[in-house]
Amino acid sequence: MFDLFKIGFITITFIDVIDIAIVAFIVYKLYTLLKGTIAAQIFVGLMIILVLSFVSQAINLRALSWLLKLITDIWVIAFLILFQPEIRRLLVIVAKNPFFNLFVKPETTEAASIITDAAFELSQHQHGALIVIIRSTGIRGYAETGEILNARLTKLLLTSIFFPRSPLHDGAVIIKNNIIEAARCTLPLSSSTQVNGEPLGMRHRAGLGISEQADVIVVIVSEETGAISIAEEGRLTKGLSKESLKQTLIKSIKPQPARGWRSIIEQYIKEK
Repeated sequence: MFDLFKIGFITITFIDVIDIAIVAFIVYKLYTLLKGTIAAQIFVGLMIILVLSFVSQAINLRALSWLLKLITDIWVIAFLILFQPEIRRLLVIVAKNPFFNLFVKPETTEAASIITDAAFELSQHQHGALIVIIRSTGIRGYAETGEILNARLTKLLLTSIFFPRSPLHDGAVIIKNNIIEAARCTLPLSSSTQVNGEPLGMRHRAGLGISEQADVIVVIVSEETGAISIAEEGRLTKGLSKESLKQTLIKSIKPQPARGWRSIIEQYIKEK
């Protein structure tokens, strides 16, 4: 192996330089993705521990090496736990790539029409509703918190579920492939308590929360005002008209043009 130079007892080869460059690039990209978040500070701390561990082993500091080894042995698990929200958001963005959607049956425009008609009928009577439409990745864990239906999607069934005296009205309905999978489901709440200075109720926070964690689009009907909102990719759009709701659903459900890995990473950074 061709030796480039030596630092004390350490011999640096051309392969070592390439290896170090690749690791440095990966670390830099990870830090760039996490920059501006609390996770970035934790990431820097983990990198310091790894560097100290390498140095202590190189100069044979046995006690320090033993102590740091205890930490580094579980650092992967700690990484997954501490960075769970960031990793989940990145995986959701990756799952939206059309390459993966080739194996997923998309919703049809018929479903968009049915959901739009049902939402506006509920809106006119000021009956609250929370409708989750799965686009690619499933959310079986949340579906199992409610009542499993596996019923064909119809306007009458949707409006009946959210009728205030219905035992299923409290919670979310989950829809996939024109099938109502479950009703009365419990969803995770978003940490956001207001949007544009306006406070969010529990229904809106639940819709926003599930849109932050999964590839879904959520239709929310306010019980207080009858206003209709959509939660998608952690963003909330309020006060939709019937036509704008239908067009938004059709556009969101329709498969998107293919995107490269660069655009996926750029979208993730933009959302951060």
